[in-house]
Amino acid sequence: MKPPLINIDKVKCKVCYACVRACPVNAIQVKANQEAPEVDHGRCIGCGSCLQVCAPQAITYRDSCEDVKKILTSGEKAVAIVAPSISGEFDDITDYRKFVRMIRELGFSYVNEVSFGVDLVAAEYRELFTKFLGKYYITTNCPPIVALIEKFHPDLLGNLAPIISPMIATAQIARQLYGKDLKVVYIGPCIGAKDEALRFEGDAKVDAVLTFVELRQLFAEFNIKESTVEYSDFDPPLGYKGSLYAVSNGILQAAGLDEDLMQGSVITAEGKDNVLEAIREFESSIDFIRKHFNLFYCEGCLMGPGTSRGGKKYARKTLVTDYANKKLKNFDLKTWEKACKKHSNLTDFKAEFSVDDQRLPQPSEEKVEEILKVIGKQNSEDKLGCGACGYESCRDFAVNVAKGLTKTDMCITYSLKSKHDFIRTLKLTNEKLAKTQEALLESERKARQEQQASQEALERTSSMLQKLPSAIVIVDENLKVIESNQSFINTLGEDAEEINEIIPGLVGADLKTLLPFQFYKLFTAVLTTNENVVNRDVHLGDRLLNVSVFSIRKGKIAGAVLRDMYLPEVRKEEVIHRVTEVIDENLDLVQKIAFLLGEGAAKTERMLNSIIESHKAAKK
Repeated sequence: MKPPLINIDKVKCKVCYACVRACPVNAIQVKANQEAPEVDHGRCIGCGSCLQVCAPQAITYRDSCEDVKKILTSGEKAVAIVAPSISGEFDDITDYRKFVRMIRELGFSYVNEVSFGVDLVAAEYRELFTKFLGKYYITTNCPPIVALIEKFHPDLLGNLAPIISPMIATAQIARQLYGKDLKVVYIGPCIGAKDEALRFEGDAKVDAVLTFVELRQLFAEFNIKESTVEYSDFDPPLGYKGSLYAVSNGILQAAGLDEDLMQGSVITAEGKDNVLEAIREFESSIDFIRKHFNLFYCEGCLMGPGTSRGGKKYARKTLVTDYANKKLKNFDLKTWEKACKKHSNLTDFKAEFSVDDQRLPQPSEEKVEEILKVIGKQNSEDKLGCGACGYESCRDFAVNVAKGLTKTDMCITYSLKSKHDFIRTLKLTNEKLAKTQEALLESERKARQEQQASQEALERTSSMLQKLPSAIVIVDENLKVIESNQSFINTLGEDAEEINEIIPGLVGADLKTLLPFQFYKLFTAVLTTNENVVNRDVHLGDRLLNVSVFSIRKGKIAGAVLRDMYLPEVRKEEVIHRVTEVIDENLDLVQKIAFLLGEGAAKTERMLNSIIESHKAAKK
């Protein structure tokens, strides 16, 4: 199984989509939610249009150099059959006999011209076209043309001329000359020929197809230069006017067919746009046109995708015609005619083609209109299109979007509009962001001020806490000390003072290790019930402490104030406090008794007054 003909290196790819726009059959696609283009190899016709527009050279074709090197080192006889366009490729070599020798230096046993195969194929076309039986044909010398019709115009399959290409004819001739076990390597300008070669077996088999670019790579690898080799001519039989095959109408001149506009029966079209239009018109109007079509996808084979980049068409054409003229000056026509007769009888020129329909179902009109609306092309005057997407019209573009062959972002006007809308939205967002940032800065400034104020308040509180004579301690839910003052440490005694030297303020110390059970269970009770404990007397060793435990944060933080009741100032204060409490309680009790006595006296007075009044009434 051969690898795909065309490959895209996603690392090198700049996602410019030039290849997508250049592909005549939408074999290079950009799916939805996808950035880099991909090749649908089933749709590819091997035209090489994508190669010629890819600036970063991220697109490559199937390399045959390794296959050729294996053939040349296998020990088997090998022949290089060379396309006529080689004379236009090697403009840097002064004499064609030098590049023939250079090819031999690679290890080929024989080097033959495909132009002789062109002569034989041309004779077949002359026979087909001159014996007209009411059917018009399309020439089948160009592999991309054949693939284009098989895949996208299968209704024209019967109009493909049933004649093999010069490459296949020359492969058969080579085996007639050198034996059936011969290895055949075609050297030419067409990458589509790499797939064409896979169609044939037996005497017509081409074992490898090498482009001119790959040939130059092999010359460089094996350090073969014009300056280091002598002259060597092609092995016979030599081609005649088949040497003009590199030019699109060269096959017609080789066939001796009339190209007169008034009398000729064949129309020649070359180049992507002309060929696509020619096939459309052949399909729709051949009964009106009434001509055979000679089609070449490239502008002549001398401009094929397997040639060196930057070649000048007319300079190459001049080199081809100069080579043909030079060769024909002393051409042995009789020997050529004899060879033609011999090999024509031995060669099978019949070609067969098969349908490989890659057309997709037409989407519904509703779907197409929906896409046109999305890209802003719903009005008829907007549907003509700019052509920047690679499609003939906006409608054609929308149809292919609906087929899943491209995406709406390929429409330049839609993409620009989307970008402008995005920029406008981004600008508004940036303005909002700027205002938000200003508000955030102001908020941060206030937060810093509040934090600073809180820190200062904390420092003041902590300083005040340390200066209080009462012992203060604050603990968390696990009874770990959060903060305590020096009075608390002094109250606990020497052990606590030693811990304080290592951990200032006893922060993190476990209260359960510092206080006895009956003491710290007060903290546990407050944290659990959230009810404060006030003025509880607790013994700690030989001291009596007055303890108040209160909740600071429910179930999380509790604090306590401890006073040593044996300290003189605390004792005096507490005695006064408690006497005051007793006096207040007695006064309250006296007031209640007085109130009750007052209530009783009043009732007695009322009763006595009632008796007196009753007595007076009785006397009367």
